[in-house]
Amino acid sequence: MIQTASYSDIGGRPQNEDTVKEIRKGEAVCMVVADGLGGHGGGVQASSLAAQTVCDGWQGGTDTEEIARLVQEAHEHVQGIQTESCAMKTTIVVLVIRDSHAVWAHAGDTRLYHFFNGNWVFQTKDHSASQIAVTLGDITSDQIRFHEDRNRVLRALGQEGSLKVDTKEELLLSGQHAFLLCTDGFWEYVLENEMEECLRSAKNPQDWLNRMREILYERVPEDNDNNSAAALWLEQ
Repeated sequence: MIQTASYSDIGGRPQNEDTVKEIRKGEAVCMVVADGLGGHGGGVQASSLAAQTVCDGWQGGTDTEEIARLVQEAHEHVQGIQTESCAMKTTIVVLVIRDSHAVWAHAGDTRLYHFFNGNWVFQTKDHSASQIAVTLGDITSDQIRFHEDRNRVLRALGQEGSLKVDTKEELLLSGQHAFLLCTDGFWEYVLENEMEECLRSAKNPQDWLNRMREILYERVPEDNDNNSAAALWLEQ
């Protein structure tokens, strides 16, 4: 049985530009987390439209090309509501689970983490200037947090031209799987080893999120960013 939980917090900002959505079709689940880029204006509309487009178009399948196509469609929809004064954009991460098959897609720095039997085994790579600095060996992956270029997102829905969507699919092995989808306002303050520790002691996905949020709220400044996350547990 698939268990899920999610939350979205305005933080210390005047409005919440994050969007979290979940839709189920039979035994299949689709979860979406999007983070509107406030610096461009219209982040609320961009993230909401992108998430809704993916959920509305999803038919319950786990075809990687289909999931990527839905994100591309969302990208085009965001482009379609842009104006000369508001070039709105949004990051996105999508997770689809059906039976033992998992597919995810993302663009930007909203992340997906995969944990297996309590251990962190996978993380999406940000499309950001800071991630490039990691690739070049200039900084470590931990130093992405609060790096001077951390807000330079290099790929987002609503950008000019076409969008390259990163996808991955996986056949889930027998055991306990946990997935975490979260915006940068969340993962900047909660370290990966802390995500593991909270997971190992949590009773359910909501408890897992609550434990991580306690860590986050101890660290954030008064003007902290919107922060949102969605959690999914599955035992094969």
